[in-house]
Amino acid sequence: MATSVLDFPQVWQRPSYDELLACFHSLRYEPPVWGPDTSRRNMISKHERSAQYQREVAGYLSSMIKSGFSWITDEEEQEVLWNEASRRISERCGRAGMGELVRRWPFVRETEESSFELIVREPPITGDALGLKTWASSYALAQLLGSIAQDSLAHLLALDKPNTRPKILELGSGTGLLGMAAAGQWRANVLLGDLPTIISNLSFNVDANRSTIDRLGGSLDQAALTWGGPLDDDDESKDDERFAHKNQFDIILAADAIYDDDHPELLAAAICEHLSTKPEARVVLMSPLRDSLTSVLLDRLRSTLAKSHLHLVCLEEHIVEAQDDWDEDRDTQQVKCWWAVFGQKTHPVGL
Repeated sequence: MATSVLDFPQVWQRPSYDELLACFHSLRYEPPVWGPDTSRRNMISKHERSAQYQREVAGYLSSMIKSGFSWITDEEEQEVLWNEASRRISERCGRAGMGELVRRWPFVRETEESSFELIVREPPITGDALGLKTWASSYALAQLLGSIAQDSLAHLLALDKPNTRPKILELGSGTGLLGMAAAGQWRANVLLGDLPTIISNLSFNVDANRSTIDRLGGSLDQAALTWGGPLDDDDESKDDERFAHKNQFDIILAADAIYDDDHPELLAAAICEHLSTKPEARVVLMSPLRDSLTSVLLDRLRSTLAKSHLHLVCLEEHIVEAQDDWDEDRDTQQVKCWWAVFGQKTHPVGL
């Protein structure tokens, strides 16, 4: 049970520097890890309890900052306390107001040996760098990878035949959670691609989890890729040379890649540029159904893929519920996510 704010050191008590620092450290907010099996009733109940408590904590921290810690004579200690209290408040101002954080994402499987955990760093989100956040659909789709391998992609992912390893690309990898999970669960080679501005953090996460993926029998790497080609001619914005050879990937993954007006055409172009022309190649997509605009964008994506030279059509589609934390009250909120498998209109193998 959470400690009442009345039990925290109060201004009138003139607490010591060490007491305050210990209190502020204890108030670090651990971001939620989404569980796809969490019931809506439990989520609402948890949200209401947590949101009220976090508002009370933020109020307490604000009152401490306003006090100026005037009874602390050391100015450096005052600054440390002010900074710590400010960080705790920012953690409670929604994901966009938070600083850097590290999340642990569990993947529980049939045996202890096959279960694993991925560690993902999310830097502070600035401007439109939304690829620095782990979105709901990434974890939701990552949790489905085991069943997808047995059903929709069984013809490509023969897990009992480790020598058969398809080439896999994740488009718009962001923090890399989905692509890394695919490498681990599918024991496959996965290349994670995203904008040059995202690659630095993506590389950090790949390196942090490489030993885990190696243990599971997979392999992964990251590379810069701009849909539609780089806007500038300088070396830093160029696509990685590993994308020079076109239509080389047997499977393409993408989660939450459709949220702006030009994304349907850009994503479709990237898929058609890098997906293998073999009839057994597949694309697995997931997108949160945020509003009516999302449905319009997804319809445009379907149409564009169908009219492409690969003639990609939706072979199956589903709706699942996931959880996200882009909320001012800092607790999770439930969202519906559409996911689908695309392949060539004529597909003699598999689906």
